[in-house]
Parts: sequence; structure tokens; C-alpha cells
Amino acid sequence: MEKARTAHAGRADGNTKEGVELSQDAWRLWLSRGALPLWSGIGFDTARRLFHERLTFDRRPIHLPELRLMVQARQISTYCRAQLDGFCPTAGQALDCLHEVERRYWRSDDAPGWIFSLGPDGRPADRRRDLYAHAFILFAYGWAYRASRDDAYLAVARETALEIDRIFLTGGGGYLDTVPPADTIHRQNPHMHLLEAYLVLFEVSGEVFYLEHARDLVLLALEHFILPGTGMLLETFNSAWAPLQAAGHNRVEPGHLLEWSWLFSEFARLAPRAAEVPAVLAARDRLADTAITCGVDPDRQVVCDAITEDGARLEESTRIWPQTELMRILARRARDGDARAATALTRLSGNFFEQYAPARLRGGWIDRLDVHGVSLTDHMPASSLYHIYGGAVDFILGR
Repeated sequence: MEKARTAHAGRADGNTKEGVELSQDAWRLWLSRGALPLWSGIGFDTARRLFHERLTFDRRPIHLPELRLMVQARQISTYCRAQLDGFCPTAGQALDCLHEVERRYWRSDDAPGWIFSLGPDGRPADRRRDLYAHAFILFAYGWAYRASRDDAYLAVARETALEIDRIFLTGGGGYLDTVPPADTIHRQNPHMHLLEAYLVLFEVSGEVFYLEHARDLVLLALEHFILPGTGMLLETFNSAWAPLQAAGHNRVEPGHLLEWSWLFSEFARLAPRAAEVPAVLAARDRLADTAITCGVDPDRQVVCDAITEDGARLEESTRIWPQTELMRILARRARDGDARAATALTRLSGNFFEQYAPARLRGGWIDRLDVHGVSLTDHMPASSLYHIYGGAVDFILGR
């Protein structure tokens, strides 16, 4: 049934409404009967009370020397959301995992902040403080509170946010990527996910503290990340927030243009009276339009991994997560009455199941394909589920 619905959804351009409904149906089935049970079952190590990072394509856990905080946080947030959205009753397992994560990763080397990874013996493996990982543990605590309404989760989130300022904040705006620093490069990506976490925490707590931090990151993006007068948001910068490479050689990831577009929408929704909203909405639309115009292969109808700021193709490979970020943008535009977006949405959904999540994987996925559609990985990573679920639920439920 799932395969039939999915195939039909991919051919439904002639009847947009029917195509969207069939695609939504396929996603509901795939999530509730495939992907979510897979990772809460085989994908969860009950002895350690932690999620596995990888499964083989035949659904066997791959045991790694380290388990990263980021992956645990992404899975926890996803399963809290899945219960709230009515897909599976998994918040209890996720919260149990979060308690174990807090015990083993937070200040477990007697220093402020969260360690980067855990070894098989349950002790710290990599003691670096990583901004990207801290952003996701904040995000997880926001969703844990929403699923449980337990104020203890907000208390840990607030302490973690204060630690982030203490550990990573720089004098020139923005944050260090890691402490101790590995280099002098500034990257937009951890800032993007920190913005995402602050917006979730503001929405669930109402604390202006989080909105002010979100606003600072929005302003940083508008001032430094986006090239003036364009829809190009660069990936890397020097210590003064100037582009790292010479003009025409800077990396732009269409998937991140779509993520920032989405987050700008969320900022405008949560802070509609903010003075920056007109500029934010203009940037939102320009980023999404640029990603679609320059980052989507017109023949394969997939989002490529990277372009330059001139729009030249830098990497023809395609990862799974930008496809789902495009899906949530198209879903929002379709809800606003854009018929072309609705048609593109059904085509994208069909592509997803045909190329990245074929029926033979039974709820699993291929993370990255080359230009010929051949897998570039030999396993499925847990970290993709956060992106997949976010795009899918926005398409299915309209949020």
C-alpha cells in the first residue's frame, strides 16, 4: 500500500490537491510504521539508554567508538515531537534518554558545559565544548519541556544558555565554534541551529531572554552572513566576519539557505512587532528563491549540496536533508495558495521515496547520492531523522 501510494503521489501533477493528499498519506505511513519505529526500536540501545548513531542498510546497529551529544539531542527532540504530533508514544523513552544524556554529558569532566562525545565505557571521549552540539541540546530541552511540562527542563536549558554565553561568546559578535578553538574560522551553521533552539525555547517559555538572543543572531545573519543585495548566505568567515575566500570561491549550501528562510519565518511569527521583521521577511523570500533557482538541478529535481556565491555548481552530490528543507518551504508556499509549489511538492515527495528512502529499506534511508543517483554511504545515519521529521510534519500537519 505504501509503495503504491508513493508512486501515485509522484505522478499526481495533473490533480494537485489529490497529489498533495496522497503524498501526505505516504508520509504518515512511512513515519508511523517505518522510520519512527525503526529508530526507537533497533536504533535504540536499551542497555546504555542511548540512541545508536548508525544502522546498516539491513537494519543492524553499527557500534562506534564515540557517541556524539548532537545525535542524542536530535533524536530526543524528534521523538518528543512525534508524540506531541500523534505519530508514536515515544516521549517517555526520549525523556529517559535525556536523563542519561544529562548525567553523562553535562559537566561530566567537572567543567562547565557539555562534552562532545561519550566512549563505550560511558566516560567522556572528546571533552571539547562544541557550539553546534550545545545548540541541539538546548533544542532538545525545549521539546522535552513541551512534551512533559516539567519545569526542570527549562531550568537546565537556562543554565546551558548561560554557559554558552560564558564559554563561546566572542567580543566581535557571534560565537566560537569550539572551545578550545580548532582554527580561527567562523561558521554560520552552529549559529543557525542556536537560533533555532532559542526560538523554540522562547515559544515554550515566553522568556524574553531567549528572544533577545534570537534577535542578536538574526541581526548577525543579516549583517554578515548574507552578501548584500543577494540571496547568498556564505558558510565560512574570518575572525572579522568577512568572507573567508576570494570573491566567486565562497561556499554556499542551498539547504542552509532554505533552513535560514524557514527560521526567518519563525522569527517573524514569534516576534511580529520586531523592527527587523520587514528586512527578515525580505531575506526569507530571497534566500528561498535563490536556493530554488540556483541550487535545484532542473533535470533531477533535487537540491545539490553546494554552489558558489556566483551560483556556479560546486558539488553535484545530493544529501537527504536539503530535500526535506525544500519540502517545508514548498509546503508553506502551497498553503498560501501557490499552485506551482504544490505541484513541485508532490514531485519532490515522490523523488524522496524513490531515490532516498526506497521501500526495500523499510523506513530507512540513503543519506547521500552522487550525480548518477548512486549511494555515497554504506549506512544510514540517525542524525538525518531530525531533518526528515521536520520537513515531513510541516508538510503533513502544516506547521
